[in-house]
Amino acid sequence: MEFTETFKQTGPCAFSPNATFLAVAVDYRLVIRDVHTLKVVQLFSCLDKITYIEWALDSEYILCGLYKRPMLQAWSLAQPEWTCKIDEGPAGISYARWSPDSRHILTTSEFQLRLTVWSLLNTACIHLQWPKHGSKGVSFTKDGKFAAICTRRDCKDYVNLLSCHTWEIMGVFAVDTLDLADIQWSPDDSAIVIWDSILEYKVLIYSPDGRCLSKYQAYESGLGVKSVSWSPCSQFLAVGSYDQMIRVLNHLTWKVFAEFTHLSNVRGPCAAAVFKEVDEPLLLDMSELSLSDEFIQRSADNGAETCIQVRYDVLEVPVTLPTQKPPADKPNPKQGIGLMSWSSDSQYMCTRNDNMPTVVWVWDVQRLELAAILIQKDPVRAAAWDSTCCRLVLCTGSSNLYMWTPSGAYCINAPFPQLSVLDLKWNLDGSCLILKDKDSFCCAAVPLLQESSDYSSDD
Repeated sequence: MEFTETFKQTGPCAFSPNATFLAVAVDYRLVIRDVHTLKVVQLFSCLDKITYIEWALDSEYILCGLYKRPMLQAWSLAQPEWTCKIDEGPAGISYARWSPDSRHILTTSEFQLRLTVWSLLNTACIHLQWPKHGSKGVSFTKDGKFAAICTRRDCKDYVNLLSCHTWEIMGVFAVDTLDLADIQWSPDDSAIVIWDSILEYKVLIYSPDGRCLSKYQAYESGLGVKSVSWSPCSQFLAVGSYDQMIRVLNHLTWKVFAEFTHLSNVRGPCAAAVFKEVDEPLLLDMSELSLSDEFIQRSADNGAETCIQVRYDVLEVPVTLPTQKPPADKPNPKQGIGLMSWSSDSQYMCTRNDNMPTVVWVWDVQRLELAAILIQKDPVRAAAWDSTCCRLVLCTGSSNLYMWTPSGAYCINAPFPQLSVLDLKWNLDGSCLILKDKDSFCCAAVPLLQESSDYSSDD
């Protein structure tokens, strides 16, 4: 793995959907870099500090959220002189997103008063009253033809189906929720999943015409759903709960066919490989080197110089995993499935149980068993699958990266000890990663995955 030098950033960074450009926010400037050379190809100046950026799906336009104003600015890579500014006035803007056609921008006002569709083709705008959420509650079909937007009126939740061509409402239906949390179209556009707030365990599957296909409730009288994720193949729906379990539903009967439990004690029989991150000191013996007297004098008290790198040890079961007990008197307890992500081939799923923040679980959904456990020294900040192959990379706020593939797990020691990797993102073609610190970033070129390759901590 090869690393670039570090560059400054003060906000969001995002690869373009065509995997060609990298957009970076630096205060009020939007820097567009070439992915392969990281040379600056465009530089745009906004009216205030950039707090949010999002590429249009065709990679020709990019919007910047200046939420402190609050307002939006959009830019064109093909026509740098073209500008667009959206200001909702007293209503404000709490969130913005692109439509699938890359020619409309959807904004949600403060206090969810209205959702507005702005056209880049003309000056027309369309309003939808009482959206349920700011950043959530909106989902588009994969083919980009329809949008499902959640609204609430008269203490009741509704789903509005809109045509993304005319932005006319094609249908409205009420949903059986007390306080709708979010909505997602399935990847094949055949079903819509809706789930309730954490106070009511309820997962509802609807057809696009508003028929309720299934209602699932695992238990009552407890904190409910924390995360929901469709598999890329649309055949599985994973539901992560506060009871530290994942339940996987199938798309034929909408019944649970697999339950994955995150136990603090892992006992046999267990086919999973358990990897634990450990420090490995490297002693550099400089006794036979020709060094100056001044250097020798300064090093005399230290003896041999010590460097630290990390590696994985493979543990035998039974294993007791590090666990944190959340305080009972504070809201939003750190427990339950807070991170859940599918591999691109829908065979594997990685999860993090939030009261075991240093542990990543990898599940083999095809075999219905645990494939691997990765025990880190520090809490896991982010984990992301390569979209082109079965490869998982995670970070913990240290200068190291950690990779898992079906052939094993590997620690990668980055060449920047001062870089604390707090977040990471894959480029869509799987060629590189962006690694983000608090105020800087670098890119890492990733070799093509070959099952026969031998990875080491130095790759």
